[in-house]
Amino acid sequence: MKPHLLKLNSALAGLLVCLLSCMCLSASAQSFVPASDPRLAYVGRVSFAHRGYAAFTYPGVQVHAVFHGTSVSMKTKPGSGFFMVEIDDRMPFKVESTRKDSIVRLAYGLNDKAHRLTITYANEGLVLRPRFYGLCLDRGKTLGARLELPVRSVEFVGNSITCGYGNEGDGTEKKHTYSKQNQFYTYAAIACRELKAQCWVVARSGIGIYRNTNGNPNGDEKNMQAYYPFTLFATEGERWDFRRHQPDVVCVNLGTNDTTLPSYSTQLLAEAYKRFLHTLRSHYPKARIVLLTGTMVNGRRLADIQQAQQSALNDARKRGDRNVFRFDFTPADGSLGYGIHKHPSLRQHEQMARELVPFLRRITGWN
Repeated sequence: MKPHLLKLNSALAGLLVCLLSCMCLSASAQSFVPASDPRLAYVGRVSFAHRGYAAFTYPGVQVHAVFHGTSVSMKTKPGSGFFMVEIDDRMPFKVESTRKDSIVRLAYGLNDKAHRLTITYANEGLVLRPRFYGLCLDRGKTLGARLELPVRSVEFVGNSITCGYGNEGDGTEKKHTYSKQNQFYTYAAIACRELKAQCWVVARSGIGIYRNTNGNPNGDEKNMQAYYPFTLFATEGERWDFRRHQPDVVCVNLGTNDTTLPSYSTQLLAEAYKRFLHTLRSHYPKARIVLLTGTMVNGRRLADIQQAQQSALNDARKRGDRNVFRFDFTPADGSLGYGIHKHPSLRQHEQMARELVPFLRRITGWN
């Protein structure tokens, strides 16, 4: 891109932020807190490459804050999708950033005091491309000190299961909709809340570790290993700085899409697990790494995934790495219902979390 176009785009971005701020202030005489305010705490891969907003594409990204006053709204790019909101100890609730409005009201009529706020992105953002511009507070109100996040953290690398694809559906839907996808109610998020740990998510529906769903039997070039080094779901652009986050545990839930067609290669699958373990260990020298099998496979597919994972685990042990593990979820049998396209239901995700939490406690020593 030419330099003068870059300057023009930067100026336009700045103008957009200014206009959004004016909208916030003029709408109800509110105070505006930009996304870059250091008192906001983020969990997940977030990009500030463009002035004025936080961009993210992975589900489960969170914004934490303490705000003063009786109301709070957030400013997003219109059509950013669905978010889960937690205020103090109230029940979590869902809001939508529609295509018609950039201001999303989160709460009003609260007691005029300090309130804890957590906003969690419920969807996959590859198509929606969400942007978070900041918070609108009562006139004259501001944020409190930056919240101290849990010291523990778990990163989940996965596919549609980890994304929460269709988990709010009842199994009768013909197609997926964002209103029926909610990462907040996945096994990963539930387990982290139980363990009092941060939940970091790098996941995309249809992705594999060597081959994506219905992909090339010899492997797809753009699999999870190609996307993993980048901040957003892309194979170019801003690279993620792994020094920004060092998880205690990394859970890898991949393999379901690699085996969607009978022409898959168990050898290539095993080699892909081995390479990815090398990659993870290079970034996270102290983390415990757990290879998971999802609930959507059974029989021969499940056995082949287990065999490939065990081969990678054995390879790691030969290299002296004793912090690599395997864990198998109980395959779904329909007794807990299904979400869209036979993906795990809300009850299935709850069961997965109940199975995973004791295992993570055992390998970490967490109480």
